[in-house]
Amino acid sequence: MLTDVIGQAEVKAQLQAFINSGRMPHALLLCGAPGAGQLAMAVAVAQELLHTDKLLHPDLHYVFPVYRPKGWPAERKAVSDDFAPQWREQLQSSLYFDRQQWADAIRLEGQKFQIGVGESDLILRKLSLVSAQGGWKVMIIWQAELMSTEAANKLLKILEEPTPQTLFILVSEQSEQLLETILSRTQRIDFKPLTEQDVCATLVERHGLTEDDARSVAHASGGNLTRAVQMLKADSQENLYFDMVVLLMRKAYARQIKELQQWAEAIVKWPRAEQRNFLQYFQHFLRENFAYNFRQPRLCYMKEQEKEFAARFARFINERNVIGFYEQISLAQRDIAQNTNSKMVFFDLALQVVLLLRQ
Repeated sequence: MLTDVIGQAEVKAQLQAFINSGRMPHALLLCGAPGAGQLAMAVAVAQELLHTDKLLHPDLHYVFPVYRPKGWPAERKAVSDDFAPQWREQLQSSLYFDRQQWADAIRLEGQKFQIGVGESDLILRKLSLVSAQGGWKVMIIWQAELMSTEAANKLLKILEEPTPQTLFILVSEQSEQLLETILSRTQRIDFKPLTEQDVCATLVERHGLTEDDARSVAHASGGNLTRAVQMLKADSQENLYFDMVVLLMRKAYARQIKELQQWAEAIVKWPRAEQRNFLQYFQHFLRENFAYNFRQPRLCYMKEQEKEFAARFARFINERNVIGFYEQISLAQRDIAQNTNSKMVFFDLALQVVLLLRQ
């Protein structure tokens, strides 16, 4: 229900007014930064209209990006229903998740990830059915910006001739990528990032953190609850990531190429998702060490062991090389996402670190 959604008081009030007045637009566009609660709000609106507290309902339909697994016949189009079990599991786990978490849940590895034209045909069939309870039918389209052009054009025709008591809720983090014609046919509602207070309270109440720990995580998350929860889950792994970064920096500074090759071979054994997480941590590590040089404690969010290392190492991350570091990590992230040979990716990254540390 709307009262269960974290923060976003202004959005809740606007949507509740639509519901109470009986003048609900036929299409809503809930858009804003990741982790602000757009999907949670979309589900809450559907629950209010359908008079249920369940995530799954005969008159509640979901559309989301998927891919066509290898080995499928060329003529078979992938649609959301093909991944319904994974979607159901994800919703039951949390309504605050991002595109990468969904890609990991369906084991996406290099394939095209989108809402395809087959989805539009399925929407038409589902909406042609009589409502199970004789009331509203709700269609939530998550990550709507990932619709193919053909799918978007077919959806546009549906939006131009809406059926009574049918509500489309488009959920987007990059609404500028949607067709202008679709934007013009939806009631746009913008979400601001959650406040630090909202994130902090959620971490205390729902995840059992102390006030101090929750405040630190909330501040670092930038109002993104999804990121805040990911930070909690990653905490146990970060000690390993820290050790691997420290090892990389020491071997790179000493120009021990054979050991750097062994370092890369160790990371290659990790699952792709862990490799991506490590690169994200590496970015965080560099940012914090660069900020450490400015001697402004409020700018830095490091654990004790990270601070101890930064006291000796931070001077090597400076104005001359910090951009180069970020560029090399971004290239590695792109290559890992594209399923490039990970041994080559990480060994090349290690060699680039050797050069950057000398700048």
